[in-house]
Amino acid sequence: MDIAIKAAQLLLSLSILVIFHEFGHFFFAKLFNTRVEKFYLFFDPWFSLFKFKKGETEYGIGWLPLGGYVKISGMIDESMDKEQMALEPQPWEFRSKTAWQRLLIMLGGVTVNFLLAFTIYWLVLYAWGDKYLPNANLNYGVVADSVAQKVGIANGDKIIALNGNEITDFSEIRLSIILDDTKTITVDRNGQKIDLPFTMADKANMIKSQSFFIEPAYPFVIAGFSDPEIEKTSGLKINDQIIGMNGKYMAFFNQYPEELMNYAGQEVNLHVMRGSDSLVIQTILSENGKIGVAVKSPADFFQLETKEYGFFEALPAGIAKGFDKIRDYLKQFPLIFNPETEAYKSVGGFIAIGNIFPAFWDWEAFWSMTALLSIMLAVVNILPIPALDGGHVMFLLYEIIVGKKPSDKFLEYAQITGMVMLLALLVFANGNDIIKLFN
Repeated sequence: MDIAIKAAQLLLSLSILVIFHEFGHFFFAKLFNTRVEKFYLFFDPWFSLFKFKKGETEYGIGWLPLGGYVKISGMIDESMDKEQMALEPQPWEFRSKTAWQRLLIMLGGVTVNFLLAFTIYWLVLYAWGDKYLPNANLNYGVVADSVAQKVGIANGDKIIALNGNEITDFSEIRLSIILDDTKTITVDRNGQKIDLPFTMADKANMIKSQSFFIEPAYPFVIAGFSDPEIEKTSGLKINDQIIGMNGKYMAFFNQYPEELMNYAGQEVNLHVMRGSDSLVIQTILSENGKIGVAVKSPADFFQLETKEYGFFEALPAGIAKGFDKIRDYLKQFPLIFNPETEAYKSVGGFIAIGNIFPAFWDWEAFWSMTALLSIMLAVVNILPIPALDGGHVMFLLYEIIVGKKPSDKFLEYAQITGMVMLLALLVFANGNDIIKLFN
């Protein structure tokens, strides 16, 4: 069921983005009286699932959910319509329009995607506000995984600054460490400030391991039991605080799931604080490493905050958030092309994209993810690669600067080259997804 919900969200999100992207091309084509022969959601090799014709344009839904397209008359695109290009140019064709008109037609898709992202962020901030965990509210600091501990971060540390810049939003810490040129991580450890050096080797190790998790720490306090029988037989009580197991001290709940799995189905000694009393209670774990208790939630130990926005107040905030996401996405490219980081191994396809959606339907999360994907689609499409919008823009800018249009034969070969590159990238990204499934 989780997979189905994620797949449904991904399909709906991509459908919205593709329609808006292609509408951008369609709008400017129509604005300059350029004929649009087809407007399709998804691709339709050999047959379509649904189609109808209105005016000179055929609208439809294809069966291959890898994007969508508009077929503009007199343009060398993925349709590779050589017969049409062999005829004399007609006034309604793309190739008959001025260079700046063709440039706007090609920029229409990414322009609409950027505008769509800004609009979504605007409305999301207006409807739900901006929820965040103030870094100052982490009373118990963080729990660090093994990769973060190699950098020097210890369980219970409070990360207070990166490169001397104070952190106010906890969610920004990990992303800033990855994307920014972080040299120093400042932590508060039992009231003492410590500067931890952070090197490119640390960043490379972090990316290679796809780890470096730092989570808000909170104590393991029992809030209830999954079965009344467990409450009777285990010796545990509500409000007991578990502080260790089998002689190993562990102050925070986040440390227990992995440790409990090591003793699945076995008897363990739990070290418990009950009021001011220190107890050792023996209990048998389930076969999946569970004690059978419900735990007090993080919200009981630290407070999230929400910044509310009025309708018009949310507009500039949404635009600013959109530009922040564009900046963060662009910062990932140098890491991907840096062999030391091996970040290219993290490039994912449809499975990776689908996994960014939650396993339940949440409209706030859905629209936030859709806005992010709209930015990703726009940025990737504007890259100067033949067969992408950016490839067409690159050749149009050459024409505007030089004053000479590349030959149709050159554009045809460039289109084929770009399509091969994109197909290879598609295979690589989705291959990474498949490899991760078996690792």
